[in-house]
Amino acid sequence: MSRPLVAILACAALEAAGIALIFPILPNLLHAMAGTDNLSVLYGAMLALHALTQFVVTPVLGVLSDRFGRRPVLLLALAGSTIDYLVMAFTPYLWLLFASRTIAGLTAANVAMITATIADISPEAKRARRFGLFHACFGAGFVIGPVIGGMLGDISLRAPFLAAAALSGVNLLIALLVLPESHLAAREPFEWRTLNPFAPLRWALNFRTLIPLLIVFLLVSLVGQTYSTIWVLFVTDRFHWTATDIGLSLGIFGALVALAQAFAIAPLTRWLGERGTLILGIACEAIALLVLAFAQAGWIAFALIPLIAFGGISAPALRSLQSKAVDRTRQGQLQGVVSSFVSLAAIFGPLVFGGIYALSRPDWTGLVWIVGVALFAVAVPLVLCRKTNS
Repeated sequence: MSRPLVAILACAALEAAGIALIFPILPNLLHAMAGTDNLSVLYGAMLALHALTQFVVTPVLGVLSDRFGRRPVLLLALAGSTIDYLVMAFTPYLWLLFASRTIAGLTAANVAMITATIADISPEAKRARRFGLFHACFGAGFVIGPVIGGMLGDISLRAPFLAAAALSGVNLLIALLVLPESHLAAREPFEWRTLNPFAPLRWALNFRTLIPLLIVFLLVSLVGQTYSTIWVLFVTDRFHWTATDIGLSLGIFGALVALAQAFAIAPLTRWLGERGTLILGIACEAIALLVLAFAQAGWIAFALIPLIAFGGISAPALRSLQSKAVDRTRQGQLQGVVSSFVSLAAIFGPLVFGGIYALSRPDWTGLVWIVGVALFAVAVPLVLCRKTNS
């Protein structure tokens, strides 16, 4: 692999590890600072605020990266993350914690710039495989991060945030010293109207071939939110799993997703094309969720984890199809829009699926997985009706 590709994949792994380091500890920090056991509203507000700022600002940062280059925007994003982690590591003030998370959301173009860089440096024939490597590295960071964060959290409540700041600082140095610019700056004069946060969304919706892919991406992202929102509640309510069982299931899932995205994407896209790989991933995950909805034994849930993880092949294939829908000069704008859709799913997914689970829990805890299958059922015709050369 080329040096730029190795560097950007290292950035992806470090970015994910930093996020995952603080994920299991942030509620504890809120509890210590707010002095209340009822954290659901406070924690939900913080997550929603961070996702909302990302939704509004990331498309604009994507446009700016097309105009001025990927590195300046990526450096800004990594600097914002580093400052955010340092504030969380030291501040005694709850309002400053919220302000810091908001600032991090305003500069959070890390993933958009990483994926835009991959699109820049990759020939179309190699994009699906390289997006698979990106997802695998990102997934590996999410596997390792919570383990390290939990261990450090047992030592000190603030230690995981210091570690996340250190990882983000290393990432910043890699981007500054090792990663070359992958995109030539545009020669058009700068116009202030490019800072309109809704202009990139309007631009994306002008591409008829891109619209169904964005809808599919939103649907797949929404289904993905069910795991982070419902999995722990579901396996505890139905199977009475212990914390060890839950941790093991998440670790196995993360490892298998990383393996599938790293090694299965290249042969599958050669055999089935990006569209066929996307449909296969959706089908595997939908079958697993359908079985999970009716499962009555914990071993069945464990047995379904490989099938759910194999569904992770859909994301790299979908990103590759999206990147082919626009030219190279607009990859930053595209990835900014895609990241904003991730944020949109992160805002509404927990609210929708959490509400469905709460309402259906007294009668049947499996309804939420059936809703996920229904969303996949809507996505498949959109993929099939799209003409593609893949």
